[in-house]
Amino acid sequence: MKIAPSLLSCDFSVMGEEIRRMDKAGADWMHLDVMDGHFVPNITFGAPVIKWVRKYTDKPFDVHLMISDPLKYIDDFADAGADIITFHVECDSDIDATIDKIKGRGILPGLVIKPNTPAEAVFPYLDKLALVLVMTVEPGFGGQSFMADMLPKVTAIKEECARRGLDLLIEADGGIGEATVAQAAGAGVDVCVAGTAVFKADDAAKAIRALQSVN
Repeated sequence: MKIAPSLLSCDFSVMGEEIRRMDKAGADWMHLDVMDGHFVPNITFGAPVIKWVRKYTDKPFDVHLMISDPLKYIDDFADAGADIITFHVECDSDIDATIDKIKGRGILPGLVIKPNTPAEAVFPYLDKLALVLVMTVEPGFGGQSFMADMLPKVTAIKEECARRGLDLLIEADGGIGEATVAQAAGAGVDVCVAGTAVFKADDAAKAIRALQSVN
């Protein structure tokens, strides 16, 4: 299991040092949630902040765009140092054009689905994607409870990929911790986004290792 600490749960006043701390603790990726206050009812940070903190680690930056028109901003996040860009299938941008723009910048593209969106919404795009992110909470705020009833979507996407001979990663985001990571793994999740479970842990390295060891 790959673990991507969610910077949404870090101390924003020392974000760079928090990234360095997670890197030293053994995190696989860094998950950066970009919210515009329109697509979701919260505002976090944008490309300039990501550009400034990029220097604190060599680990992949997994940038999750919770914004209405991601196509307009792909170049900004590419220039800021994103390695992976995921955006929502429910957004206003043209999905194919946005995927193509991400791939054109040499970045791995991914689609995200909200809890009320069926797994089948991403099926038309699977052959163009590197990963699919299944939200296991409503996007917009950290610290929410894990929604186990989202896991059948993971299994459905995995089965569709297997049927078509596609090798995609499935990521889950929301309420992931020691009590829920085994459920995610059992459904076929490859990457778990973890916020409170690692940033608030007494020993971040121990917490990350415990999550990574689940299979």
